[in-house]
Amino acid sequence: MRKYTAEFLGTFLLVLIGTSAVVIANGKVLTIALAFGLAITISAYAFGGISGGHFNPAVTTAMLINKRMSGKDAVGYIIAQIFGGIVASAFVALFVNALGQPVSNLGQTDFTVIDPWMAIVVEALMTFLLVLIILNVTSADHGNGQFAGLVIGVSLALFIIVALNLTGASLNPARSIGPALFAQGNSLGDLWVYILAPEVGAVLAAFASRFMGSEQK
Repeated sequence: MRKYTAEFLGTFLLVLIGTSAVVIANGKVLTIALAFGLAITISAYAFGGISGGHFNPAVTTAMLINKRMSGKDAVGYIIAQIFGGIVASAFVALFVNALGQPVSNLGQTDFTVIDPWMAIVVEALMTFLLVLIILNVTSADHGNGQFAGLVIGVSLALFIIVALNLTGASLNPARSIGPALFAQGNSLGDLWVYILAPEVGAVLAAFASRFMGSEQK
C-alpha cells in the first residue's frame, strides 16, 4: 500500500503544480514546462525510493512489459496515478473557483490546430522518447539512479516545450484525465487521444529499450 500511496502523491504533485502553472500563474511555455519538469523531479526524489517513481500509466505499462513489476502492482499503480490526478484537479478547480474564474479552464490538454491523427503522432512520439529515457536511465545494466530524477525532469520539460502548442503536451494519461473530467467540453471528448497515444509510445519504448540492453543484468 505504501507504493500505491507514493504513486498517488507523486502524480498528485505533478498535476497540481503543472496545471496550476497553466491556469493560476498564467504561465508561458517555459514556465509551464519547468513547472511540470520540476514537479516530476521533486516527486521522483521524494517518493521514487518507495515505488520507483512512475507517476504515469504509460511508464507503468512499459515497466510491466519489461518485467520490472507484477501485473497486480501495475494495476494498483495505474489506479493510484489516475486517482492522484483527479484529486489534484479537484483542488485546482477549487482554487480557480475561489479566484472567480470559470472552471472550464483547468489546464486540460486538447488540440485545436492539428487533427486527431497528428495529435496521436505527437503524443506517441514524445511519450516514446520520454519513456525510452526513463527505462535507460533507470536500467540496472547501464542506468544512473543518482541522477535519474533530474534527467527525467529535464527531459519532460524539454518535450513539453516541443509539444505544448500542438497538443498541450500530456505524455501521461493521468495528467489529462483529471482536468478533462472537471473541465469537460472538447477535452473530455478528445480524452481518448491522451490515453491511447501515450500507451502506444510506451509499448514501443519498452521494446526499443530492451533492444538497447536496458534489461540486461
